[in-house]
Amino acid sequence: MATAVLEEKQGIWHWLDENFEKIFLVAGLIAIICFITLQTFYRYIVSNLLETAGAMVWTEEISRYIFIWITYFAVCVAIKKRSSIRIDIIYEKLPKRWQEISWIVVDGCFLLLTLVIAITGWGQIERLMQYPQYTTALRIPFLVPYLILPIGFGLMSLRLIQNLWKQIKVCGTTDTIIGLVALLALGIPMYPVMISLYVTGDVFIYDYIAPLPALFGYFIALCVLGVPIAIGLGLSTLATIICADTLPLEYLSQVAFTSLDNFPIMAIPFFIAAGEYMGEGGLSSRLLKLADSMLGGMYGGMAMTTVVTCMFFGAISGSGPATVAAIGSLTIPAMLERGYNKAFSCAIVAAAGALGVMIPPSNPFVVYGIAAQVSIGDLFISGIIPGILCGLVLMAYSYFHSKKMGWKGDAEERSGKKLALAAWDAKWALMVPVIVLGGIYGGFMTPTEAAAVAAFYGIIVGVFIYREIDLKKLFKCSVSAAETSATIILLMAMATIFGNIMTIEDVPGTIARAILDFTNSKFFILLIINILLLIVGVFMEALAAIVILTPILLPVVTGVGVSPLHFGVIMVVNLAIGFLTPPVGVNLFVASGVSGENIIRIAKAALPMISLMILVLLVITYFPQVPLCLVGN
Repeated sequence: MATAVLEEKQGIWHWLDENFEKIFLVAGLIAIICFITLQTFYRYIVSNLLETAGAMVWTEEISRYIFIWITYFAVCVAIKKRSSIRIDIIYEKLPKRWQEISWIVVDGCFLLLTLVIAITGWGQIERLMQYPQYTTALRIPFLVPYLILPIGFGLMSLRLIQNLWKQIKVCGTTDTIIGLVALLALGIPMYPVMISLYVTGDVFIYDYIAPLPALFGYFIALCVLGVPIAIGLGLSTLATIICADTLPLEYLSQVAFTSLDNFPIMAIPFFIAAGEYMGEGGLSSRLLKLADSMLGGMYGGMAMTTVVTCMFFGAISGSGPATVAAIGSLTIPAMLERGYNKAFSCAIVAAAGALGVMIPPSNPFVVYGIAAQVSIGDLFISGIIPGILCGLVLMAYSYFHSKKMGWKGDAEERSGKKLALAAWDAKWALMVPVIVLGGIYGGFMTPTEAAAVAAFYGIIVGVFIYREIDLKKLFKCSVSAAETSATIILLMAMATIFGNIMTIEDVPGTIARAILDFTNSKFFILLIINILLLIVGVFMEALAAIVILTPILLPVVTGVGVSPLHFGVIMVVNLAIGFLTPPVGVNLFVASGVSGENIIRIAKAALPMISLMILVLLVITYFPQVPLCLVGN
């Protein structure tokens, strides 16, 4: 009896350990999707019917604060799964033993940052208790939303301690000591400065390190060690604050909250959620059937079908890897069944998946729009032509390469009636771009509201119309969307802190002046930046590159007359090509995971496709009227 009770208690604790944060994520994400959708419909329906009805300003306010809470709770889930955006080139080459040791260093660095923000975040709470402030619409004490700093980062610290404890068991005593020594060694440059804060006299070698060497030195070192890029940005900023006394330590926790208290940034989890719900809800298979009805009978028909389907799905999910996963799992087996080479099948899916970040909606465009203060709506419309051009060159390559290899479509009879039936079956999926783009450019919705409506639409279609999403799948999709978006948003929050130090030190201005002193040729500067971005795309994930490089490169290009809008398109297309280039080409990894094909063979098969996409990149770089022709004014 006692054993049964103990096992029951252990079962409850295990369930809570696995699902504690997830309960809040699902409830919070669905709540804010419903709140923002309600706000949008209320504005145009209820307000018009009832002239006395006021605006629902409370929905946006409470949604922002729930969004901040679920974002940091989702980081806890990502920590538990060790899901993060990081540079792991060196990690992949290490022997298994040293890979395990490296996790002690990585988790230790992460723990240091979360503890600092949790402790300084409690300082914010004490100030708000002493000097109460209230939100504008609901008159909630600011103390309530700010509690996420000690609670959220405290919970992250707990999850990291759990990870470290498990890792210590894996590594054993000797390797654990090696990992802890390496972790302590990272702080050696800071120790004299830290000691000098408490000891007076000329005993120490130095009591100050210039901001830029501390900022970039620590950031590069931490990235090389495989520390998540977001944590590298935060820790290098912390090191700079300690070494150069640039800003107060409390600034970290303050910006960790204020950088997320931003309505446009909420478009990211909404678009990701929309893609998750629609992928799970059966929309991708119906889009594939429609594209196959149009192109499946030609040479390379299934490959071209894959490209078109990825273009459609990209207009739903806004994510390259999500597009590859959703479409590749359907089209790669279909291409193999029709005699296509396996490496080519994977490569065309990986290349077409990159179109998902060009064709609106696009998460990289949202991130760039926030970083560069450019209209997200204009960025979306500017991505349409580059996305279509890349799709057309990939389709042309698929046709001629398939004709050369003898890969013809199936012999199934196709007719206008079958095409019409397939289009009717896919009508709910085809409505998504109409809702998103029509809502934004018709002036009915902001990009964030359009994203929320798209996510709400995805739930309705998947649960009630196609009936392919049950409660279990809804829970899984919501957790996945929150976790994916949280890693992006944490990166943006830490990049804001990092970027503010760069601004204080005038790093962007200094770099811009140096390049413009070297040459003021628009042609050569754009060529150099394209080459730089292509190289960066090989080693760094696209969203990380955007948040780090936008404040540095934007002053350079605007100095030679390139508009921030045009540069946003150039940057996103460059980094979309990076989805195909190893070692960080995430689309290659997803295609490999879906198919089981060797990633090197996929990369070799993708080389001609990369070359064609670079030609499109050059066209949109030097002929800005091509990508911007659809933008008004």
